[in-house]
Amino acid sequence: MNDNTPQQLKLGLIGDKIASSRAPALHRAAGTIAGYQVTYDLLIPQERGLPFEALFEWARDAAYHGLNITYPYKERVVEYVTIDGVELRALGAVNTVLFQPDGARGFNTDHDGFLYAFREALGDMHPGVICLIGCGGVGRAIGFALAGLGAAEIRCVDLDLSRAERLSDDLSRAFPLLRACPSRDAVTSAQGAQGVLNCTAVGMEGKGGPVLTSTQLDGADWAFDAVYTPMKTGFLREAAAAGVQIISGYKLFFWQGVYAWKLFSGTDIDPAALRRALV
Repeated sequence: MNDNTPQQLKLGLIGDKIASSRAPALHRAAGTIAGYQVTYDLLIPQERGLPFEALFEWARDAAYHGLNITYPYKERVVEYVTIDGVELRALGAVNTVLFQPDGARGFNTDHDGFLYAFREALGDMHPGVICLIGCGGVGRAIGFALAGLGAAEIRCVDLDLSRAERLSDDLSRAFPLLRACPSRDAVTSAQGAQGVLNCTAVGMEGKGGPVLTSTQLDGADWAFDAVYTPMKTGFLREAAAAGVQIISGYKLFFWQGVYAWKLFSGTDIDPAALRRALV
């Protein structure tokens, strides 16, 4: 091998309904910019005929350097990785895995990616009272990010009330000054909230939506949708109609990808160059 041979990175994404994911394009583009030869595979348990746990072990044994983990496995993967840091362990969800000689290590770039996306879109705005709809993996990451930003209250909403209760309890333990409360009712929880966030799959292609209408968003200052395919979701259109400042899920996708790339490669990527490559 000569010095001009690009370093190879074998990466993948485990999740359901990920055919339209842009993660392969992002990491392949990052590789081209940074001088890496990147392969990035979509690993869908049902298509592979393996449960998540077996597919995760298969990827490890197949010499993947790292994986992204998406819906609905961000919480399930936690028991298969080592997680450093008290807050990340309390967060209880992982979206990026590195396979290292001493085992699999888990990270959450949704958390850091959302922080950057929030500041990029809203500057120094205080998040205020939050209605967080969807308390799964991405909801947990964003809930912890908002608590770290100083949110006054987080109303954790999920049709599975036990999931909302777990997130509320975990946030309260990690941030004793935060008021966190569970609910199954998005409409009531959105009343009087400054920030309203959809962290469910509702609004994805074929998943219906929106989770709330413009009337139900009346009085909010800002809204975010974790869904980015399509980029202009029904929820964001309703928010725009209500005059609410919006943060697209594409921003989260982009910035979590930037942070994931650094973990995978150990190198920074020029965000402007990556944006141009993804147009």
